[in-house]
Amino acid sequence: MTKTPRTDWTRDEIAALFDLPFNDLMFEAQSIHRANFPRNEVQLSTLLSIKTGGCPEDCGYCSQSTDAESGLKATKLMDVQAVLQAAAQAKDHGSGRFCMGAAWRNPKERDMPKLIEMVKGVRQMGMETCMTLGMLSAGQAKQLADAGLDYYNHNIDTSPENYANVITTRTFADRIETLENVRDAGINVCCGGIVGMGETRSDRIGFLHALATMPHPESVPINALVPVEGTVLGDMLKDTPLAKIDEVEFVRTVAVARIVMPRSMVRLSAGRESMSEACQALCFMAGANSIFTGDKLLTAANAGDDKDSALLGKLGLTPMMAQPHGHLEAAE
Repeated sequence: MTKTPRTDWTRDEIAALFDLPFNDLMFEAQSIHRANFPRNEVQLSTLLSIKTGGCPEDCGYCSQSTDAESGLKATKLMDVQAVLQAAAQAKDHGSGRFCMGAAWRNPKERDMPKLIEMVKGVRQMGMETCMTLGMLSAGQAKQLADAGLDYYNHNIDTSPENYANVITTRTFADRIETLENVRDAGINVCCGGIVGMGETRSDRIGFLHALATMPHPESVPINALVPVEGTVLGDMLKDTPLAKIDEVEFVRTVAVARIVMPRSMVRLSAGRESMSEACQALCFMAGANSIFTGDKLLTAANAGDDKDSALLGKLGLTPMMAQPHGHLEAAE
């Protein structure tokens, strides 16, 4: 394992990594990956929307926003038993981590007992647990930590400079506050963002710089935008060259994430269903070692278990075993 990861990266250093010849960048990323993780192992995670639609946030990429004209109907929070049945099915299909997402600005106190039961039930199956519920207070983070939640996902989405172009209903600082509450409660942080939203490479550099200069998230999902009709970004980018990020640039982003955050799990998340097998293979070479599997990610299509199994078999990759109970030390 490499020495303690740096958190003092400069934007110029990260820009220099992006500018490396592709083969040199890939070699560096794979070397760092092998120094920190078992080679040829990929964590399989499943994401379930436990409460869909009706979100008051105006995230420009999201079909679940009340501002979006995507035709998505809002639902109530799922029953605990239905969530546990979905988790059991995911485990049967090889997933080691079960992630539960709710389209909220923040959870209400009346919802916390159900959420706690979901966490406890999934943990009892021997799976890692993750939730994404919007902003959390310090007290809510502690309740989830006490229930045994392994990871909390709260993405920064993009660079601090580009953030207001994507979301106006909460600030970048609001995101950081929730991450601090989660970390202080002793829950592992899952934090990444989305590329292909019409941002510049400078924004991608700023996005990774923000992640690499905070305490490194234990898990870093990197999403490629899925332009959904009826969303601000989906409609803005429709039928333009910006609607899909160049695959080589996407691989470069994954490789730089691996280099600057050497011990973080780097996950290929949304957008993977439209990537070629060659692109995904290069992402694994670049240090990605986690994917969302199954047919759907919240409301977006995903590659599916059968396709993933075939691809991993073709590449000689094996599923990583779940490792629940890996909590951080809670702040005093």
